[in-house]
Amino acid sequence: MTAVAPPPAGVGAPVAMTHRARRLGIDTGHTAIVYLHRGSEIVRSEGFDSETRVLVSAGDRSVLATLGVVSGDLLRTDEAGLSEAAWRRLGVQPDAPVSVGHAPPLESLRHVRAKIHGLRLDRAALKAVIEDVAAGRYTDIHIASFLTACAGERLDRREMIELTTAMVAVGARLHWDGRPVMDKHSVGGLPGNRTTPIVVPIAAAAGLLMPKTSSRAITSPAGTADTMAVLAPVDLDDAAMRHVVELEGGCIV
Repeated sequence: MTAVAPPPAGVGAPVAMTHRARRLGIDTGHTAIVYLHRGSEIVRSEGFDSETRVLVSAGDRSVLATLGVVSGDLLRTDEAGLSEAAWRRLGVQPDAPVSVGHAPPLESLRHVRAKIHGLRLDRAALKAVIEDVAAGRYTDIHIASFLTACAGERLDRREMIELTTAMVAVGARLHWDGRPVMDKHSVGGLPGNRTTPIVVPIAAAAGLLMPKTSSRAITSPAGTADTMAVLAPVDLDDAAMRHVVELEGGCIV
């Protein structure tokens, strides 16, 4: 969730207007998108176009979203159509009031610009970038810019360590006391290379603990997680994953 920063001295409050929430049922992955009618007051008054980043708030929850401007009869001018990702994060009910306004500036983007210009990032800078990425505040373009700036041996060893530490810190962490936790890694990107569904049961049967995560399709028609989904559910939350591992000694999620 993101709070709107107070305006600087002498500057008016950020413009935000209330709309009625409407669930459109559009799956946009992890990207939060809000759709407004071209005739809505805020689109006209602020000159918003599609792809504008806006702040959508409902009660004590808010989310940075990408705006989609629509015409025709899909939405009324007082409605805010929400993608599935935006709907879940806001936790609203149909017709609940939501405000849409200008997105606050992302302070961490200055670190991305610094890296683009070849400067070294310290722990605080990398932590700020990763926190904003994990919170969904970066667009795909922002993320691509950061990745491109870091690629091609542009990170030194210390930056690699700090980046990895930041990634660990922003995520949920699971612990199993008293037993070593095992893992396996494949080269990746090899179609038909399905070693995980074989290795995990063997390791668990030998008494080892192996809570294994696997990816869906990236470079082939089906990833390991897609293959496993034919046999068992793979979309497990933290509590379900822990239960399966404690019961069976391993999982593929």
